[in-house]
Amino acid sequence: MLSQLRLLFDNFTLILISVVALASFFPAYGQGAVIFDVITGLAIALLFFMHGAKLSREAIIAGATHWRLHLLVFGCTFVIFPLLGLLSKPILLPLLGMPLFVGILYMCALPGTVQSAIAFTSIARGNVPAAICSASASSLIGIVLTPVLLKLLLDADGGSAASTLDAIKKISLQLLLPFVVGHLMRPLIGKWMDRNRKWLRSVDQSSILLVVYTAFSASVIGGLWQTVPPKSLAILAVVCLVLLAIILFLTTWLARKLGFNKEDEIAIVFGGSKKSLATGVPMAQVLFTGAAIGPALLPIMIFHQIQLMACAFIANKYAQRPETPNEKAPLQRA
Repeated sequence: MLSQLRLLFDNFTLILISVVALASFFPAYGQGAVIFDVITGLAIALLFFMHGAKLSREAIIAGATHWRLHLLVFGCTFVIFPLLGLLSKPILLPLLGMPLFVGILYMCALPGTVQSAIAFTSIARGNVPAAICSASASSLIGIVLTPVLLKLLLDADGGSAASTLDAIKKISLQLLLPFVVGHLMRPLIGKWMDRNRKWLRSVDQSSILLVVYTAFSASVIGGLWQTVPPKSLAILAVVCLVLLAIILFLTTWLARKLGFNKEDEIAIVFGGSKKSLATGVPMAQVLFTGAAIGPALLPIMIFHQIQLMACAFIANKYAQRPETPNEKAPLQRA
């Protein structure tokens, strides 16, 4: 299962890089860009409709009672991660420049992943019901909380509250509304979606790739690769690696310090350390415009691959531990 998971991620990453290269050499412009914008808007609505329809109410209820675990995961995702980004400003701003630093702050404000956090928790024999609950709630809450956090992180630049309210309104209309409609329709289409998860995942990924192509086309036309040289990309990769190492250490240390058992610790580590490319790409289309979209997306795209490779290794290490008689207890409790 682990090898299949790695293969899937590697394939998607290669396709993602190919799409960025395609947009770099053959960007959509003029009437073609207008058409792609319309198609991208529909793809984003479909993406979040499907996310809502996949969300199991039973799984949320099953894991919701483990409030201490969820509170810690949310704290890592929406408090510690943004603080790390903000505190790193004196170092990262001179190294990366403002466009990429804004991308770092945007990445830090994003919600956690759903599918991969649950998959890695399952591989590592962790508390899967709690992971499902916290990951799903993080994704939903992040739709509204991410623009607010980003505004707070960028507040030193003197933006107005109206811009944040406008962003929330746009996100509510373009992302939250399809998500809610999809979830309300789950009783009607949920079983069909569960049976067709394999090819629906391809629809998910195709929507993300379409948004990436449209976003990078606009950025390339706006001079993306003139403002982001190869040296900056290399530095950005190192920054993402360091941020991931810090948050992995903190989630592990906090879980143990607060007395969580090993299964809960696994759910906390994989839930609190990850950032969602699936949410970040379409949300950037709403929060950023023109040439700003590309630099805003580069950090989460690089961080996404690094976190998958690191978490695959960690999940495998967790899975090799001896099974204890009480191991299944927390899974049933949560």
